[in-house]
Parts: sequence; structure tokens; C-alpha cells
Amino acid sequence: MLGTAVLGLTPLAAQEQPVPRSAGTPYAARNLPDRVVLTPAADPTTGMAVAWRTDTAQDASEAQLAVAVDGPTLEEKAITVTGAPGTLKDSANGPALYHQDRFEGLTPDTVYAYRLKGSAGWGEWRQFHTAATEAEPFRFLYLGDIQNGILTYASRVIRQAFHGHGGIELVLLAGDIAAQRDDLDHDDEWGEFGEAGGYNWGIVPQLPATGNHEYVDVIRPDGSESRKLGPYWPLQFALPDNGAPGAKATTYYVDYQGVRFIVLDGTSAIDLGTMEQQTAWLDETLASSAAKWNVVLFHQPVFTCARPEDISEVKTAWKPVFESRKVDLVLQGHDHCYSRLTSEAGREVSAKKRADGAVQGPVYLVSVTGSKMYGLNDRAPNQPDRVAEATELYQVIDVDGDQISFRTYTASGKLYDGFELERRADGNHLTEIDEPVIAERTCHGSVGPDGGKCVAKPK
Repeated sequence: MLGTAVLGLTPLAAQEQPVPRSAGTPYAARNLPDRVVLTPAADPTTGMAVAWRTDTAQDASEAQLAVAVDGPTLEEKAITVTGAPGTLKDSANGPALYHQDRFEGLTPDTVYAYRLKGSAGWGEWRQFHTAATEAEPFRFLYLGDIQNGILTYASRVIRQAFHGHGGIELVLLAGDIAAQRDDLDHDDEWGEFGEAGGYNWGIVPQLPATGNHEYVDVIRPDGSESRKLGPYWPLQFALPDNGAPGAKATTYYVDYQGVRFIVLDGTSAIDLGTMEQQTAWLDETLASSAAKWNVVLFHQPVFTCARPEDISEVKTAWKPVFESRKVDLVLQGHDHCYSRLTSEAGREVSAKKRADGAVQGPVYLVSVTGSKMYGLNDRAPNQPDRVAEATELYQVIDVDGDQISFRTYTASGKLYDGFELERRADGNHLTEIDEPVIAERTCHGSVGPDGGKCVAKPK
């Protein structure tokens, strides 16, 4: 049987209970495109991809694409791009067709406009900007688990991130995008995810990682439990095909303006036997990187802020690679708390090393965006540099030449944490920000950091 500590498996008896639905049941497919998600090609200077949904009357996966102009004449020079016919998916909201198109041969550093076809006609024009071929400055957004309270709670965090910080060019999602098991009907959850990000998902390319909740539980013929990738992942995200053997659908890398983003799949590694293949691929992908910065994204963290023990499979296999290949940022989710860790030996040792001019190794981050919260473990007061409990967060990261500026904000836009990474001849050096941040947010007994009840549950 698979362990529940890492996987969060729901007992089969509980799965047989009626599944709640979103209020108002608004998520039936329509005659115009919805759930539009833009993703980058492995080379986003020349390629992008888009996935969307329609009703079953629109079989063709048809898009129009044009270099953006400044008047209402986009259709005059638009080309038509047609992918494979839509894939039928039935759900509690009725049948729908899921479509994907890939835009190839694009010009770097150029604004394009595209629109998508539904059975009632064309949807609105959306715009995206291809990456530059050089290491130009850019900003990206990193979100932890959205998963629970997607529309009720997580949506305000996502919208605050876009509203409060212009110029976001990429969105990194650290897995468990939807609960896909215990909160709502699965199709409603993905509908809420689409609504929470709205038009932003269709104009800012996303780099998603799978979490354990992107998988569904299955029973083998011998009665044991296993996992398989849930049906919505391959329909909702048109990802690069350059990942690890055995985990091609969920691992990949993208080079964006001086940063190599590498996405791993911890659930497949731990539960489906692809750890060795992913580790070898990770090492090779880092070894071949010509980027100034290397950022790795996955779900199950190397250092946990909530669980009694670190996840040994991930820590044993991937931490040595991150260190030997000098990874800069390791972005994770799963723990439903916040942690920024710069040394396994603890925050005091890390601070002293920085004061003495030591080179900084990988910086390990864990964050959460949705409403499910776990309590901090007994290492949290001393090992990470900064933690938070019962707090929804988002992270804005600016890359500019030899410097990365990392900022963490609360749901209402308050600055909570931050640091600068500077690349020098001997390696990275980390400096704490000198901007004022709010007090550390933790529960005190049954009282939460906002004065109400503590909603962080022990893990």
C-alpha cells in the first residue's frame, strides 16, 4: 500500500461519498472558448502553445495568430493554426471538447495576438510577448498550492499578484493546482482555477508542476493502491516534450532570457518508480544549461516546514544534484506553510556564514496560495530563515543580469520576506532586504496570526 504521509491519499470509502459542487453550477462548456491557458515552448523566443475548451459542436482546434498591431485590423494579416481535433471529456458539467494549438516559428521579442474558435464564432483577441534571445531583465510569479478554496480564497491572492505587480512574464505553479480528490467535483475545481486567473492565464505563459493531487487513485487487480495522472492535466496544459524518460507528460524545461527553468514530478518519482530516470535527466539538463541562472520547480519539498520528517526520497536523490550543479532557487509546495531555507544547519549558522562572506548554495522555498493550511513543525523556529503559518502568499521574482530579487507578499499585498541573490566571481551571495516587512505570522495556541482561530492543522 502507498504511504499516506507523502501522498495525502483519501480512503476509498470516503471517495464514495457524494462530491460537493460549486455554487450555482456555472462550469458547463459553452459555444465560445473558455479555460484558456498559455504555455511556453522549450524555446519561448520562437514558440508558444495554448489549450482551451469548447462545447462539443466545435470539433476543430482552430486559432488565428497575428503580429500585434495598434488598430482594430488584426484579422487582416492573421494566419490560421489548426491542431488535432478536440479531445472529448465528459464530466459532471456535461461533455466538452479540449483543444490545443502550438504556435511555432515566431519572431523573438515580439507581441502577438491570437483568438480561438468556438461553435458560435471567434473569441476575443489575446496578446502574448515572445521571449528575447538575450538575457534581458524579466519578472516571474511563483505560486504554491492553489488546491483548496480555489475561487473563494486563492483567487484574491492571484489577482492581487497581477494587480500589484506589473510586468509579470511567467507564472510558476508548484503543484496541487486543484484538490482533485476531496473538496469539489473535479471539473468544478478546474473551472474555478480558470476563473481565478481569468484572462491572465491566456496572456502570461504558465510553467506548472504536478503535485500529488494532480494524480488520482486507482486499484490494481491485486487490490493494492496506485496512482495515475488525472485526466485534466494533459488536456489543460500543452507542455514542451523534452522531459525525463518515464515522466514525459509532467517533466520539462524552458529557457527564458538567461534562466533555465526545470520542472520535476515528485509524485511520479516516489510512487511510480521514475526517481532514477528523473534524477539522471535533472543532472544532464543542468549540466547542459548555458543559462546564468537555474531554477528548479516541483511539489514535494526537500526541507519540510510542516511534516515531522523531511521526504527522504526527494532529499536523498535531488539535493546532491542541486548542490553539485549549483542550482540557484528550488521552488516547492505541498506543505501549506511558508519557508525560506538557506542552510540545513539553521538560520543562525546561515546568517553567520553570510556575514563572513560565504557563498550561498541553493535557496529552498516552500509556499502556499490556497486556503488549506498545515501547522509548522518543531524545526521551523530555528532551521528556516523565515516561516509563516495560516497565511496565503505569492512570490514576485525579478531577474536582472547578475542579480535575482525575490519578494514574498501576503494575500493583501504586504511585504513579508525577501532577499537578493548576487552572482559574483566566486558564486552567489545572499543579502537580506532592508525594506520593512511585517511581523512573522504564526499561530499562538488556538489563536491565528489574524486574531481569529488558527486554521493550520498539524500534519
